[in-house]
Amino acid sequence: MSKILIIDDNPDILKLIVDILETNDYEVAAALGGEAGIRELENDEYELVLTDLIMPDVGGMEVLDHLIAKSAKTLCIILTGHGSIKSSVEAIKKGAFDYITKPVSASDILLSVEKALKFKSLEEENIRLKKELRGQYKYTKLVGTSSAIKKIFDLIEKVADTDGTVLITGASGTGKELIAKAIHYNSSRSDKPLVVINCGAVPEALLESELFGHEKGAFTGAHKSRVGRFELANCGTIFLDEIGEMSPALQVKLLRVLQEQKFERVGGTKTIHVDLRIVAATNKNLTTAINKEKFREDLYYRLNVIPIKVPGLKQRKSDIPLLIDHFLKKFQKGKQKKITKLSPEVMEAMHAYDWPGNVRELENVIKRFTILCENPVVYFDDLPENMQESGQSVQPVEEVIIEKELNLHEAVQNYERRIILEALEKSNWVKSKAAKLLNINRTTLVAKIKKQNLDVAASA
Repeated sequence: MSKILIIDDNPDILKLIVDILETNDYEVAAALGGEAGIRELENDEYELVLTDLIMPDVGGMEVLDHLIAKSAKTLCIILTGHGSIKSSVEAIKKGAFDYITKPVSASDILLSVEKALKFKSLEEENIRLKKELRGQYKYTKLVGTSSAIKKIFDLIEKVADTDGTVLITGASGTGKELIAKAIHYNSSRSDKPLVVINCGAVPEALLESELFGHEKGAFTGAHKSRVGRFELANCGTIFLDEIGEMSPALQVKLLRVLQEQKFERVGGTKTIHVDLRIVAATNKNLTTAINKEKFREDLYYRLNVIPIKVPGLKQRKSDIPLLIDHFLKKFQKGKQKKITKLSPEVMEAMHAYDWPGNVRELENVIKRFTILCENPVVYFDDLPENMQESGQSVQPVEEVIIEKELNLHEAVQNYERRIILEALEKSNWVKSKAAKLLNINRTTLVAKIKKQNLDVAASA
């Protein structure tokens, strides 16, 4: 239940408002005068304060100042006489939510209070959703335990909370955008916008307007002014995907934004200043593009302050079982009929395959399984034809296991790591809850976390 504090130096008005709100099931406290109101605010927390504007000891403006300084989450409604409406408007500009003129009516009080509490509820929900979104892109949520992916985790951890420009390189389907999001949502800019634009997906003639915006009449069809992506990303992060597709003319303009954090809209003369972080990505070899004079060398060095090279799935095949498990959970959430196992022949074929489409291709294969497979076990015939051809050259499973000299201890350790990670995720990374899920002591879990080098991930 929302707690509301009423502050007024008139006992009759105080009682009237308290009665109105309590009759409508609100939890209400009263303070006679501004000084008593501030003392009450220091002793307890309230979602909403209704305060008179003019009081002999401490006025409503001072109460508002106290809320702004000490309890910014508490909303404030000003009670005022007709002669002080101008002051009430000033209070709203300063941070008050609303004002009500005296003599007060029950309908005015209830309407204003309902609006304020609904606004506060939506604001808190927005904050919660943003936290959930940040949680989705914590670097620890990127799937994989291979040495190649661990290097990516380490880099994200080091660079996320800086303003260094990042250039992410790697083949299509390796998860470059996911890494860009992990960088943003683990930075101090995480509550600000992350604006994504694929430079290769927007026609060259429109890309300049998309990035920088345009003024009305700048070109045929520009019937009104438009804000560009750089302005939308102000104070946050802009992710320029497929930067290698950008034309040389636009590269010059981008270079200026990187150097000076300012630009003009298309057809405009006013210089717009922005404060943003740039993360770029490409599947092209920019060094080759520089040699062919298709990419500016000075821009490359401006972008390549912090390089992150994302390995293809071919270079991190030890992550395939974890990725399969991740995508099965993703696509089977809420479904009754589920795939429980991939046959040994299927697993061998998937390890033998070169994965030219990388993680995205693996994701699509698992999605295909969840749609087409009738049985809880995926068999060799369920594989796409190109993967079956790759898998036909694989030795029988028994021979492969013997030849590779499967290390039982290593396999057990990998399985234990997966189970611990799953328990930590289900318990929101609270160790005591995770220990209960695993049916082990918390101290035993802590020891295993240290042994498995999960100390950073299990920070809760």
